[in-house]
Amino acid sequence: MSVETWRNWAGNERSVPARVVTPRSTEEVAAAVRAAAAEGLAIRMPGTGHSFTGVALTDGVMLRPSGLTGVRSIDTATGLVTAEAGLPLWRLNQLLAEHGLALANMGDIQEQTIAGASQTGTHGTGRDHAGLASQIAGLELVLADGSVVTCSATERPELFDAARVGLGALGVVTAITWQTVPAFLLRAQEEPMAWDEVLGRVDELEAANEHFEFYWFPHSEGCLTKRNNRVEGPRDPLPKFKAWLDDEFISNKVFGVAQGLTRRVPSTIGPINGISAKLLGARTFTDTSHEVFTSSRTVRFKEQEYAIPREHLVPALREIRAAFDRRGWRISFPIEVRLLPAEDAWLSMAHERHSAFIAIHVYHRNDHRAYFEGVEEILTGFEGRPHWGKMHTRDAAYLQSVYPRFGDFTKLRDELDPDRLFRNAYLNRVLGA
Repeated sequence: MSVETWRNWAGNERSVPARVVTPRSTEEVAAAVRAAAAEGLAIRMPGTGHSFTGVALTDGVMLRPSGLTGVRSIDTATGLVTAEAGLPLWRLNQLLAEHGLALANMGDIQEQTIAGASQTGTHGTGRDHAGLASQIAGLELVLADGSVVTCSATERPELFDAARVGLGALGVVTAITWQTVPAFLLRAQEEPMAWDEVLGRVDELEAANEHFEFYWFPHSEGCLTKRNNRVEGPRDPLPKFKAWLDDEFISNKVFGVAQGLTRRVPSTIGPINGISAKLLGARTFTDTSHEVFTSSRTVRFKEQEYAIPREHLVPALREIRAAFDRRGWRISFPIEVRLLPAEDAWLSMAHERHSAFIAIHVYHRNDHRAYFEGVEEILTGFEGRPHWGKMHTRDAAYLQSVYPRFGDFTKLRDELDPDRLFRNAYLNRVLGA
């Protein structure tokens, strides 16, 4: 019997499973599920640990995803690609590119497994293209009774709408079929902009760009805006030294040193944020889509993110900024703002509403509680929905009030997993025990 401590990337969540198994096929997952049920043990399959919540934890059987990384089929004519749950997003991106395909939209990290990312609602930013859940065409799951089922928009459609962002609560996802698009280039335009200008132009900037997001550096007027749009080409990536200087040296190494300094000397936070807002200057380049969507993150942090109705974005941001002065917060990480069209997956944070996502972070060694709780109080006042993989304190009673299909999800869970084989403390809180 193998026993080990599992930790997430940020180091704020850990568990000691009773047993760790590395299945290499859907049949082996089904056998592990049946064995766990016979022993009365819970069972979960985490991804790479990039969630900041306890969504992946178990004290029962933990299934390592590293044995399920195969690509079962790639159809370049239809764009349908089926891959196993443990395949990392970065590897999926490579394989798609080799076949002239791509995901239409992505988040900014590609280290997650495809199942871990989609099950927690990973999204990105987009005017026309929504998050990962909206690019899924089919799922294969192992249910609590050990049976293997598939679902899509036409086959068991209710299970499909529930399980695309399923938190691993309905079954173990073993394979995902993606609806991909022909490979494309993105022209990235990154530009510093003042707070008042960004908030005054946010409607215009969203409407004019396929993918728009921005970061505000607290204790300063500085924002960094990012606009990504499809172009025919040619590819014109950043020179290698410039890419290393901006994305590895400044954004990771220098930023990491700054986090250590601000932790020791909090009075430096304001000046350093002001410098950071200016140091990350304007640049324009054109590259393959996943190279533009994603970036390297080596400085560890803790994160909270909420989705609110898009029309509430500017009032919410102004209220958050006012709270910095009122509550005396000293925060060295920028606040990230992204936008997304409505989605139909039941537990997507953008379910049935055009949404704005506000993400806050702290250095992983810093205390997050007062800041996260204060911002959470503000955003729940705007009907906010917390990201399933990022830190929050909401429970099932609150979540039922902001998700129209929440009751349908929990009813389906009752039918598929009445004995709560896929349970853990986090699911008990957010879905009910």
